[in-house]
Amino acid sequence: MAYSPQFGAYPRASAATTAVFDAGLRAYMLRVYNWMASGLLLTGVVAFAIAHTSLLDAFYPLVQTPFGFAHRPSVLAMIAMFAPLGFVLVLSLGVNKLSTSAAQALFWAFCAVMGASLVNIFLIYTSESIVRMFFITSATFAATSLYGYTTKTDLSRFAGFLIMGLFGIIIASLVNLFFHSTAMQFAISIIGVVVFTGLTAYDTQRIKGSYLQFAYAEGTDGANKRSVYDALSLYLNFINLFMLLMQLLGNRNNN
Repeated sequence: MAYSPQFGAYPRASAATTAVFDAGLRAYMLRVYNWMASGLLLTGVVAFAIAHTSLLDAFYPLVQTPFGFAHRPSVLAMIAMFAPLGFVLVLSLGVNKLSTSAAQALFWAFCAVMGASLVNIFLIYTSESIVRMFFITSATFAATSLYGYTTKTDLSRFAGFLIMGLFGIIIASLVNLFFHSTAMQFAISIIGVVVFTGLTAYDTQRIKGSYLQFAYAEGTDGANKRSVYDALSLYLNFINLFMLLMQLLGNRNNN
């Protein structure tokens, strides 16, 4: 029988109805994961294309410093860094106003802009390190998301702590922009990995629970739009987890 820790089971559903419902849930989760994976692919392609073509000069031109020539972010790079926040706000605040096609278009645009904002990792870290951390992140994400999907434990009890941890990471990161403390950055990375691992499990369970609640009420078009927003949540968890693991374990370029 279909079950959600938040919303419980549906005891009066027949076996046939439950089987159909569970099949719909699996299809919905697959759609969410496909959106997330497609978004990650687009982000990676954009970041790689910019980092390995002449476009790099527009984002991170070589400038002379007291220690020689080095890549420095341009105005375009700074815009790319902060633009994803604007997309997230539009997608979040417009959840009930945007059409399905508009939400999908904004999701693709967001993933492309996110790729442009991540170009600097190719300047900081070795290519081998980036590939290794991507696979480590993928394995960690897959295991954690699977746990969130299958566990009978209600993870919503940890939501408050995870959100508090998230805000704590943001505030500490802003403070460390002025102090440049290696020890503080290390602590932020460690706590961040724990927080976003927990958020991955929680968001997976939340997505599953929301399907059980809204599957019949929203219809096909509503489910299509909701899958984009749910994919965005998992996508952000993956990106943040990847970046934090890069900071912890990534090998930096010598230049």
